[in-house]
Amino acid sequence: MIILKLGGSVITRKDATKPTLDPVNLDRIAREIAQAQVEKLIIIHGAGSFGHLHASKYAIGSPITTPDQLREKRMGFTLTQNSVKNLNHFVCHYLLNHGIPAVAVPPSSFITSRNKRIESARLEMVEKYLEMGMVPVLYGDVVLDADEDLKMAVISGDQLVSYLSLKLKPERIILGSDVDGIFDRDPKKHPQAQLLERVQSLEDLQFLEGAQTVDVTGGMAGKLAELLELAEKGIESELINVGCEGLLENALKGEKVRGTIIRK
Repeated sequence: MIILKLGGSVITRKDATKPTLDPVNLDRIAREIAQAQVEKLIIIHGAGSFGHLHASKYAIGSPITTPDQLREKRMGFTLTQNSVKNLNHFVCHYLLNHGIPAVAVPPSSFITSRNKRIESARLEMVEKYLEMGMVPVLYGDVVLDADEDLKMAVISGDQLVSYLSLKLKPERIILGSDVDGIFDRDPKKHPQAQLLERVQSLEDLQFLEGAQTVDVTGGMAGKLAELLELAEKGIESELINVGCEGLLENALKGEKVRGTIIRK
Protein backbone atom coordinates (compact mmCIF):
# COMPACT_ATOMS: atom_id res chain seq x y z
CA MET A 1 0.00 0.00 0.00
CA ILE A 2 1.12 3.54 -0.78
CA ILE A 3 -0.04 6.71 0.93
CA LEU A 4 0.21 9.63 -1.49
CA LYS A 5 -0.10 13.21 -0.25
CA LEU A 6 -0.83 15.92 -2.80
CA GLY A 7 0.08 19.35 -1.49
CA GLY A 8 -2.52 22.10 -1.68
CA SER A 9 0.03 24.27 -3.48
CA VAL A 10 0.07 21.79 -6.39
CA ILE A 11 -3.65 21.30 -6.99
CA THR A 12 -4.81 24.84 -6.14
CA ARG A 13 -3.50 28.37 -6.47
CA LYS A 14 -2.63 28.59 -2.80
CA ASP A 15 -1.88 32.32 -2.82
CA ALA A 16 -5.19 33.18 -4.52
CA THR A 17 -7.60 35.56 -2.79
CA LYS A 18 -10.45 33.10 -3.35
CA PRO A 19 -10.63 29.29 -3.72
CA THR A 20 -8.94 28.59 -7.08
CA LEU A 21 -8.32 25.18 -8.59
CA ASP A 22 -5.29 24.32 -10.76
CA PRO A 23 -7.14 22.08 -13.25
CA VAL A 24 -4.16 21.51 -15.57
CA ASN A 25 -1.97 20.14 -12.78
CA LEU A 26 -4.82 18.15 -11.26
CA ASP A 27 -5.73 16.47 -14.55
CA ARG A 28 -2.12 15.52 -15.28
CA ILE A 29 -1.60 14.20 -11.75
CA ALA A 30 -4.76 12.08 -12.01
CA ARG A 31 -3.55 10.69 -15.34
CA GLU A 32 -0.15 9.77 -13.90
CA ILE A 33 -1.75 8.04 -10.90
CA ALA A 34 -3.94 6.02 -13.28
CA GLN A 35 -0.98 5.06 -15.45
CA ALA A 36 1.05 3.89 -12.44
CA GLN A 37 -1.63 1.26 -11.62
CA VAL A 38 -0.97 1.07 -7.88
CA GLU A 39 -2.74 -1.91 -6.34
CA LYS A 40 -3.56 -0.29 -2.96
CA LEU A 41 -3.52 3.47 -2.67
CA ILE A 42 -4.70 6.12 -0.21
CA ILE A 43 -4.68 9.72 -1.42
CA ILE A 44 -4.57 12.65 0.99
CA HIS A 45 -4.64 16.19 -0.35
CA GLY A 46 -4.03 19.57 1.20
CA ALA A 47 -6.67 22.28 1.36
CA GLY A 48 -4.72 25.02 -0.43
CA SER A 49 -6.71 28.17 -1.15
CA PHE A 50 -9.95 26.27 -0.44
CA GLY A 51 -9.19 25.89 3.26
CA HIS A 52 -6.60 28.40 4.40
CA LEU A 53 -8.61 31.52 3.63
CA HIS A 54 -11.52 30.71 5.95
CA ALA A 55 -9.46 28.86 8.59
CA SER A 56 -7.08 31.80 8.86
CA LYS A 57 -9.79 34.49 8.79
CA TYR A 58 -11.74 32.86 11.62
CA ALA A 59 -8.62 31.63 13.49
CA ILE A 60 -9.96 28.08 13.76
CA GLY A 61 -8.06 26.31 16.54
CA SER A 62 -7.49 29.38 18.72
CA PRO A 63 -9.16 29.58 22.16
CA ILE A 64 -12.83 30.58 22.39
CA THR A 65 -13.50 32.88 25.33
CA THR A 66 -16.90 34.47 24.64
CA PRO A 67 -20.29 33.41 23.18
CA ASP A 68 -19.71 35.88 20.33
CA GLN A 69 -16.43 34.17 19.45
CA LEU A 70 -18.16 30.80 19.46
CA ARG A 71 -20.85 32.06 17.07
CA GLU A 72 -18.20 33.50 14.76
CA LYS A 73 -15.96 30.43 14.79
CA ARG A 74 -18.96 28.17 14.29
CA MET A 75 -19.61 29.96 11.01
CA GLY A 76 -15.91 29.80 10.14
CA PHE A 77 -15.88 26.05 10.82
CA THR A 78 -18.82 25.38 8.50
CA LEU A 79 -17.49 27.68 5.76
CA THR A 80 -14.11 25.93 5.89
CA GLN A 81 -15.66 22.47 5.93
CA ASN A 82 -17.86 23.26 2.94
CA SER A 83 -15.00 24.78 0.97
CA VAL A 84 -12.55 21.88 1.45
CA LYS A 85 -15.37 19.45 0.65
CA ASN A 86 -15.76 21.27 -2.68
CA LEU A 87 -12.05 20.84 -3.40
CA ASN A 88 -12.31 17.14 -2.56
CA HIS A 89 -15.19 16.88 -5.02
CA PHE A 90 -12.97 18.28 -7.78
CA VAL A 91 -10.08 15.95 -6.89
CA CYS A 92 -12.33 12.89 -6.96
CA HIS A 93 -13.93 14.11 -10.21
CA TYR A 94 -10.56 14.23 -12.00
CA LEU A 95 -9.50 10.87 -10.59
CA LEU A 96 -12.78 9.29 -11.72
CA ASN A 97 -12.30 10.79 -15.20
CA HIS A 98 -9.12 8.74 -15.46
CA GLY A 99 -10.76 5.52 -14.30
CA ILE A 100 -9.59 5.61 -10.69
CA PRO A 101 -12.30 4.35 -8.26
CA ALA A 102 -11.90 7.32 -5.91
CA VAL A 103 -14.16 7.58 -2.88
CA ALA A 104 -14.39 10.74 -0.76
CA VAL A 105 -13.69 10.25 2.95
CA PRO A 106 -14.28 13.56 4.81
CA PRO A 107 -12.14 13.62 7.99
CA SER A 108 -14.72 15.78 9.81
CA SER A 109 -17.16 12.85 9.57
CA PHE A 110 -15.04 10.31 11.49
CA ILE A 111 -12.12 12.08 13.22
CA THR A 112 -11.96 14.08 16.45
CA SER A 113 -8.97 15.80 18.01
CA ARG A 114 -7.69 16.90 21.41
CA ASN A 115 -5.57 20.06 21.55
CA LYS A 116 -5.36 20.03 17.73
CA ARG A 117 -3.93 16.49 17.49
CA ILE A 118 -5.99 13.55 16.20
CA GLU A 119 -7.40 11.66 19.17
CA SER A 120 -9.76 9.17 17.54
CA ALA A 121 -10.52 8.03 14.02
CA ARG A 122 -12.73 5.20 12.78
CA LEU A 123 -10.36 3.77 10.19
CA GLU A 124 -12.42 0.63 9.58
CA MET A 125 -14.18 2.46 6.77
CA VAL A 126 -10.88 3.37 5.07
CA GLU A 127 -9.64 -0.22 5.40
CA LYS A 128 -12.89 -1.59 3.95
CA TYR A 129 -12.66 0.69 0.92
CA LEU A 130 -9.09 -0.53 0.35
CA GLU A 131 -10.22 -4.16 0.60
CA MET A 132 -12.83 -3.47 -2.08
CA GLY A 133 -10.21 -2.04 -4.42
CA MET A 134 -11.31 1.57 -4.04
CA VAL A 135 -9.02 4.58 -3.50
CA PRO A 136 -9.96 6.51 -0.33
CA VAL A 137 -9.40 10.24 -0.77
CA LEU A 138 -8.94 12.21 2.47
CA TYR A 139 -7.96 15.83 2.91
CA GLY A 140 -7.04 18.62 5.29
CA ASP A 141 -10.22 19.46 7.17
CA VAL A 142 -11.73 20.98 10.31
CA VAL A 143 -12.81 18.64 13.12
CA LEU A 144 -14.38 18.87 16.56
CA ASP A 145 -11.82 19.15 19.37
CA ALA A 146 -12.23 17.75 22.88
CA ASP A 147 -10.42 20.72 24.44
CA GLU A 148 -13.19 22.90 25.89
CA ASP A 149 -11.26 26.09 25.16
CA LEU A 150 -10.86 25.20 21.47
CA LYS A 151 -13.92 23.12 20.56
CA MET A 152 -12.67 22.86 16.96
CA ALA A 153 -9.38 22.49 15.11
CA VAL A 154 -7.72 22.29 11.72
CA ILE A 155 -6.28 18.86 10.90
CA SER A 156 -3.72 19.19 8.13
CA GLY A 157 -3.11 16.69 5.37
CA ASP A 158 0.36 16.17 6.83
CA GLN A 159 -1.05 15.19 10.22
CA LEU A 160 -3.37 12.76 8.43
CA VAL A 161 -0.37 11.24 6.64
CA SER A 162 1.40 10.76 9.96
CA TYR A 163 -1.63 9.27 11.76
CA LEU A 164 -2.65 6.91 8.96
CA SER A 165 0.92 5.77 8.40
CA LEU A 166 1.32 4.77 12.05
CA LYS A 167 -2.02 2.94 12.06
CA LEU A 168 -2.06 1.32 8.61
CA LYS A 169 1.68 0.69 8.03
CA PRO A 170 1.99 1.48 4.29
CA GLU A 171 4.97 0.19 2.33
CA ARG A 172 5.68 3.69 1.02
CA ILE A 173 4.76 7.30 1.75
CA ILE A 174 5.11 9.83 -1.07
CA LEU A 175 4.53 13.53 -0.55
CA GLY A 176 3.97 15.59 -3.66
CA SER A 177 4.94 19.24 -3.42
CA ASP A 178 5.68 22.12 -5.80
CA VAL A 179 9.43 21.97 -5.09
CA ASP A 180 12.04 19.31 -5.92
CA GLY A 181 12.37 18.23 -2.30
CA ILE A 182 13.78 19.74 0.87
CA PHE A 183 16.59 22.26 0.55
CA ASP A 184 19.09 23.52 3.14
CA ARG A 185 17.38 26.91 2.84
CA ASP A 186 14.37 28.35 1.03
CA PRO A 187 15.11 27.82 -2.70
CA LYS A 188 12.61 30.51 -3.68
CA LYS A 189 14.70 33.12 -1.85
CA HIS A 190 18.19 31.62 -2.14
CA PRO A 191 19.28 30.52 -5.64
CA GLN A 192 22.32 28.78 -4.13
CA ALA A 193 20.14 26.51 -1.95
CA GLN A 194 21.18 22.86 -2.10
CA LEU A 195 18.74 19.94 -2.41
CA LEU A 196 19.10 17.51 0.48
CA GLU A 197 18.76 13.90 -0.65
CA ARG A 198 18.21 12.82 2.94
CA VAL A 199 16.93 14.66 6.02
CA GLN A 200 17.30 13.23 9.52
CA SER A 201 16.46 16.22 11.74
CA LEU A 202 15.38 19.85 11.66
CA GLU A 203 19.03 20.76 12.21
CA ASP A 204 19.68 19.82 8.57
CA LEU A 205 17.87 22.99 7.53
CA GLN A 206 18.97 26.58 7.96
CA PHE A 207 15.80 28.29 6.80
CA LEU A 208 13.17 26.80 9.10
CA GLU A 209 13.38 29.52 11.73
CA GLY A 210 11.69 31.87 9.29
CA ALA A 211 9.57 29.28 7.56
CA GLN A 212 6.31 30.01 9.36
CA THR A 213 3.96 31.65 6.86
CA VAL A 214 0.26 32.43 6.76
CA ASP A 215 -0.21 28.71 6.13
CA VAL A 216 -2.35 27.77 9.15
CA THR A 217 -1.03 24.19 9.07
CA GLY A 218 2.56 25.29 9.69
CA GLY A 219 4.20 25.39 6.25
CA MET A 220 7.35 23.36 5.60
CA ALA A 221 8.31 23.34 9.28
CA GLY A 222 5.01 21.67 10.23
CA LYS A 223 5.33 19.17 7.39
CA LEU A 224 8.83 18.16 8.42
CA ALA A 225 7.92 17.85 12.09
CA GLU A 226 5.25 15.28 11.16
CA LEU A 227 7.60 13.33 8.88
CA LEU A 228 10.46 13.32 11.39
CA GLU A 229 8.13 11.86 14.01
CA LEU A 230 7.45 9.02 11.59
CA ALA A 231 11.17 8.63 10.93
CA GLU A 232 11.77 8.25 14.68
CA LYS A 233 9.47 5.21 14.55
CA GLY A 234 11.33 3.72 11.58
CA ILE A 235 8.85 4.87 8.90
CA GLU A 236 10.51 6.69 6.01
CA SER A 237 8.86 9.01 3.53
CA GLU A 238 9.90 10.80 0.36
CA LEU A 239 9.12 14.30 -0.84
CA ILE A 240 9.06 14.94 -4.60
CA ASN A 241 7.95 17.60 -7.06
CA VAL A 242 4.67 16.47 -8.62
CA GLY A 243 4.64 19.62 -10.72
CA CYS A 244 7.17 17.95 -13.04
CA GLU A 245 5.50 15.80 -15.68
CA GLY A 246 6.10 12.07 -15.35
CA LEU A 247 7.88 12.23 -12.01
CA LEU A 248 4.90 11.14 -9.91
CA GLU A 249 4.14 8.20 -12.20
CA ASN A 250 7.74 7.02 -12.01
CA ALA A 251 7.82 7.37 -8.22
CA LEU A 252 4.57 5.39 -7.84
CA LYS A 253 6.08 2.65 -10.00
CA GLY A 254 9.00 2.40 -7.59
CA GLU A 255 11.62 4.14 -9.70
CA LYS A 256 14.19 6.40 -8.05
CA VAL A 257 13.40 10.06 -8.75
CA ARG A 258 14.82 13.41 -7.70
CA GLY A 259 13.63 14.34 -4.23
CA THR A 260 14.32 14.02 -0.51
CA ILE A 261 14.08 10.94 1.70
CA ILE A 262 13.14 11.61 5.34
CA ARG A 263 14.50 8.85 7.55
CA LYS A 264 16.73 8.24 10.55
